[in-house]
Amino acid sequence: MKVYPYKRLPGTVVLRVDAVTVRAPGEPPEQLDARARSVVERAVALGQAETVGWDTAKLTVSVTVPSGATEAGGPWTDLAVVAVLAERATNTRVTALLEPTEEGGREWRGDLSVLRADVYDRATLSAQVVATVEGMPGRTVAETTDDWIIDVRSDDAVRERQFDIREVGFRTGPSALRPFADVPWKVSASGRLPVVHINTDFEGMTGLLAAEGRTPAGLVNELLVSQMAADVWTAVFHAAVGDLEIEEDGSPMFPHDWRGEVLREMLPDVLPNLSLEDALRTVHRRRTGATGWTELQPNIHAAAARRAEVPKALATTLLGLDRFNRKDAEA
Repeated sequence: MKVYPYKRLPGTVVLRVDAVTVRAPGEPPEQLDARARSVVERAVALGQAETVGWDTAKLTVSVTVPSGATEAGGPWTDLAVVAVLAERATNTRVTALLEPTEEGGREWRGDLSVLRADVYDRATLSAQVVATVEGMPGRTVAETTDDWIIDVRSDDAVRERQFDIREVGFRTGPSALRPFADVPWKVSASGRLPVVHINTDFEGMTGLLAAEGRTPAGLVNELLVSQMAADVWTAVFHAAVGDLEIEEDGSPMFPHDWRGEVLREMLPDVLPNLSLEDALRTVHRRRTGATGWTELQPNIHAAAARRAEVPKALATTLLGLDRFNRKDAEA
């Protein structure tokens, strides 16, 4: 929890993306339809644009500030609302000053322009309320707690991206997979998205993955998929903590891509008695220090199993197989 040496504005700052337009050089602007924006996911998918080679996007945003911001006699003056788009991969930070829709009102609105070259993958859109407090200008008195994701590549407006699953024969496939011809799947977490390679040369794998329903094969399929997911969660967690950016004081920072999403999802189970920030610092210290990393592995595997719902899948499989065994015995 941050402590500020000045009065802060209580309440919630709500940010919305109302419209999105892209433009290519010499071409008319294209306004993306509502499918490119998800209010539930708080995400924008610029990959839905039909304009080829667009180089500029305009986000029309609106912000609702807490009621206390407009009350007479408050400790702040010169109130301003700013939309901020940032991406760590390119060190981009773009701001736009919004305007109130009416004098003394709580609604602010404006446009923020983004150059395609400035965003590699996914940027975060937030809003800040800035004011003069006790004679000091430029104080941030409130900000959004629920930011938006602006994805320049994807055509799906989703906040949490799924893992990429590819079926390939390891014996005759890419050279990097051939040494693993005897394993059923392999997880790669080094790219823009984690990838699960499923080995179609592994005997029986293709048929088992295609099995459905409450048949023995279908039950084993459910267990197999959950175990696969657990391996993915374990791999991406290790990839995330192994590639952290460090601040000048030595504190690790949450990544802004899928790695950050994985850490926020798993850390409460890996170190349940700590805040997210303290858990990240503890994991980083144990991984880079002389002791503690090995002792943490069971927690990581348990957290991955929970995320993949391995206990539920195992219980369902055992119960289903027991029923089939009873039917065979009665027959």
